[in-house]
Amino acid sequence: MSALATHATPVYQPGIATARLIGTGLIGLGIFLLGFVFQEPAPYELFMAAQIPLWFLLGLRVSRRIAPLLGLMLTFNIGGLLSLTVMRDLDTGPMYVAVSTFLAITSVFYAAIIEDRPERLLVIFKAWTLAAVATATLGILGYFHAFPGSEIFTRYDRAMGAFQDPNVFGPFLIAPSLYLIHGLLTGRLMAAPLRIIGLLIISFGIFLSFSRAAWALFLFSAVAMVIILLIQKRSGAFRLKILLLALTASVLMVLTLAIALQSEKVRTIFSARTELVQDYDGGHLGRFERHRIGFMMSMERPLGIGPLAFNKIFPEDEHNIWLKTLTTYGWIGFVCYLTMMIWTLCFGFKYLLRERPWQPYLMITWIVMVGHAAIGDVIDLDHWRHVYLLFGILWGCRALEMRYQSKLARPQHAAL
Repeated sequence: MSALATHATPVYQPGIATARLIGTGLIGLGIFLLGFVFQEPAPYELFMAAQIPLWFLLGLRVSRRIAPLLGLMLTFNIGGLLSLTVMRDLDTGPMYVAVSTFLAITSVFYAAIIEDRPERLLVIFKAWTLAAVATATLGILGYFHAFPGSEIFTRYDRAMGAFQDPNVFGPFLIAPSLYLIHGLLTGRLMAAPLRIIGLLIISFGIFLSFSRAAWALFLFSAVAMVIILLIQKRSGAFRLKILLLALTASVLMVLTLAIALQSEKVRTIFSARTELVQDYDGGHLGRFERHRIGFMMSMERPLGIGPLAFNKIFPEDEHNIWLKTLTTYGWIGFVCYLTMMIWTLCFGFKYLLRERPWQPYLMITWIVMVGHAAIGDVIDLDHWRHVYLLFGILWGCRALEMRYQSKLARPQHAAL
């Protein structure tokens, strides 16, 4: 065989290149729609319901590395189906479980497309950041009644963007904010102005959501990222750059907060929201008492009580993801969700500091997932679309790492 035949130049195939470009655009659009969830099913579900089957028909596959996630997600939702059997009035229960099952499929889909082409991680985070800036802008404009009808982007004098709830809107913005912070700390200075503008918009949106969980999550995530980067980077000059930029960003945040607090409306709500325990937390049948009663009740009901049934017994929903899994998905769902969360956080920590092309995305996602696992004690994460995306990203990175390790091991076996 000739040298020319051995080292043939790759042939450019316009059809394949166009298909990949269209596929990238579809992924980006799907992620962008995550920022606009007015109702269930949302436009995101409708779009992804058309996109996901198309990808699998065109050859996307779920590898054995992702199969455990698929198994756990499906078993989790089998628990939801079983909980329907104990309900006297199904009402919206079947639709709730249908949405849950579909969101589980999206998680597996994201893991599969990331394993297939790791460069899609950049598309995912760029689209997520655009969605965050767009929905945060709507929330800010709505809060200050910038145009007629803009109040639809607020609730209870709190910004919620294009979401149904400020408590979902705020946490949705955290991963994009970390992506921008990471770019500021490690990227080129030429791109810094755009990142700073985007970060200020997103952080102001988080503030105006007046979600204590989102505030805590943002602070934890930013500090955790700086610490991890300081551990990871050995260069003294780089560490100095990180510290200086982090200090500058902190000063800008404080100045923005000080300006916002000049408004009496903002100052009043901020003062009320900074109280550690609200009336609805510690009052009669408040959040914490509901948690205690709900956990005791779940010990006697292994199949749960059914989707959306808790707020028909008590004044409000569970506001606790662990209790939510028990009431809505039964013991089966609880065990599956706990297993998924612990397994995901453990392998994410194991791979956290490994120098890989996908390491920054894994780090951002892992930090945000740790924060979500923590705030899950006081808030219900079920049906948060971006949480399923977080699972998908981390399992996709796990699949990439396992494939990478497998390739490293092959030459050694061949030598033996």
